[in-house]
Amino acid sequence: MPVNFFDDTIKREGLRVRVVFMGTSEFAVPLLEQLVLNGYPIVAVYTQPDRAAGRGRALVTSPVKRVAVERGLTVAQPASLKTSQAVKKLALFQPDVIVVAAFGQILPVSVLTIPAHGGLNIHPSLLPTFRGASPIASAILYGGEFTGVSVMLLDKGMDTGPVLARAQIPISSWDTIGSLSAKLSLVGAQLLLEILPRWVQGELTPQRQDESQATYTRMLGKKDGEIDWLLSAIGIWRRVRALNPWPGCYTRWQGKQLKITESVPFSTERNVNIGRVAALDKGEAVFGVGTGVGVLGVLKVQLEGKRVMTAAEFLRGQKEFIGAVLPS
Repeated sequence: MPVNFFDDTIKREGLRVRVVFMGTSEFAVPLLEQLVLNGYPIVAVYTQPDRAAGRGRALVTSPVKRVAVERGLTVAQPASLKTSQAVKKLALFQPDVIVVAAFGQILPVSVLTIPAHGGLNIHPSLLPTFRGASPIASAILYGGEFTGVSVMLLDKGMDTGPVLARAQIPISSWDTIGSLSAKLSLVGAQLLLEILPRWVQGELTPQRQDESQATYTRMLGKKDGEIDWLLSAIGIWRRVRALNPWPGCYTRWQGKQLKITESVPFSTERNVNIGRVAALDKGEAVFGVGTGVGVLGVLKVQLEGKRVMTAAEFLRGQKEFIGAVLPS
C-alpha cells in the first residue's frame, strides 16, 4: 500500500532506530534521503572508497558520499569490512539495523551480528530471480515485462536471505538501465519506509526464497557493450537499452567507436545483410543495420569524441555510411 512519508508513527519509530546506511551508486541515494527526511538517525554512512577516474585520474566520490556530506552525516569508506579493525569501528556506532542498497561489498557474518535487527538489503529484482551484480540490466536483457524490488534480510550468501517484502513494476519498451534504476530506487525507498518500522516491532515474518527459481547475474563491463550483429534485432535493441548509459552499446566506423544510444527493432525487415547499413524510411529511424534476424533501426548515435546526435544528423556528416558493413 502507498506510504505516507510524513506519517507520525513512522517518524516516531524512526527516532528510536539507529541506522547504519551502506550504499554507493545513484540507486541508493533516494533510500538514504528518505530515511533522513523521515526522522531515522543515520549514525554512519558507509560507501566505497573514492576512486581515480577519467583521463586525468582525478579522485571521484560516490553519489551516496556526496549526499551524506551535504547532509552532514558521518562517512566511513573502508576498503573491506572483513578486518577486525573495521568490524570494531562499525560496532562503536551501535546500530540497531544496517540498511544496504547497491553497496558493492558482501557483508561478513561478523558485521551482520552487530545490530539487533540485522541487515536489510534493498535489491532491485523480484528475488530469487536476478541475484547478483546486474539485476536491472538483466531484467531488460531477458525481455521481461515486469521487475521490482525486494527487501531481504542479509545472510552470508549473495542475495540468498529471506524476503520481507516485494514490490512489482512494469518495464516500458523504452526503459533503459538508467530510467528503470531511477524508478526502482523510488519504489525501494517507499517499500523500505513501509516495512522498517514493522520489522523492528516484530510484525513481519521473513519468507525463505525458493532456490529452485533462483537465477544469477554477473558484473557487466565495457566489453559487453560491443555489438554482435549476428544477434537478432530484438536482442541488440534490448542490449542498447540495458547498457545505457554505461557502458553503452557500440560498433566501429572508420577506426572510431560508434555508440548506438537509442534504437528500435524491425524484426520482419529482410534483404539486409548482417552488419550492413541500409537507408530506412521509418520516422526517426533513417537508417538501420542488418542483424541475424531483422533490422535494427537506429535513432541516436554518438561517434567517439562527439556529442549524441540523431541518426539524420549523423548521416549528414557521414556520406559514405549507407552501404558500409560494420564489424561483428
